[in-house]
Amino acid sequence: MKEYSGEGKSLSPWLIAARVVFTLALVGCIAFIFSNSMQVAEASSGASGRVLVLMQRVLRRLGMPGAANRLTMHIVRKLAHFCEYGLEGFLLMLCMRVYSRHPLRHISVPVLGGVLTALTDETIQLFSSGRSSQVTDVWLDFAGVLAGILAALVLLALCRLLFHHHNKE
Repeated sequence: MKEYSGEGKSLSPWLIAARVVFTLALVGCIAFIFSNSMQVAEASSGASGRVLVLMQRVLRRLGMPGAANRLTMHIVRKLAHFCEYGLEGFLLMLCMRVYSRHPLRHISVPVLGGVLTALTDETIQLFSSGRSSQVTDVWLDFAGVLAGILAALVLLALCRLLFHHHNKE
């Protein structure tokens, strides 16, 4: 069975591949986020502690011992939230682009997807031993989603400029 686009034309194999890759990457990202929330408090703290030690070593190696000393577990955990959701927002927007020629018309879809993931994530933590749910984390996660969406939009705009310019030549 052959897949067709809305105009009755066959879909490019590259487009189909992009849809599969970006969709799987997005599902993997969300699974990673949820798996982190399912960890009991001790396991989560241990992972954050290892990241803290690594980041402090890197900062000291870069000649920033003051920044290394000021880096705390709280900062690492909040930065992890922001980065996870930044990646999700980025992938949500790239998925929107491979499924729609006009992703800005449907910008509410990745925004809503990010908020729903953040709310679900914090709800999962209510049922993880020793963990709690915080409204501030939902806001931080949402900020990460928006940053990821913005980064994807910038990347898409740059690609459009490069390829549009390339096609004129």
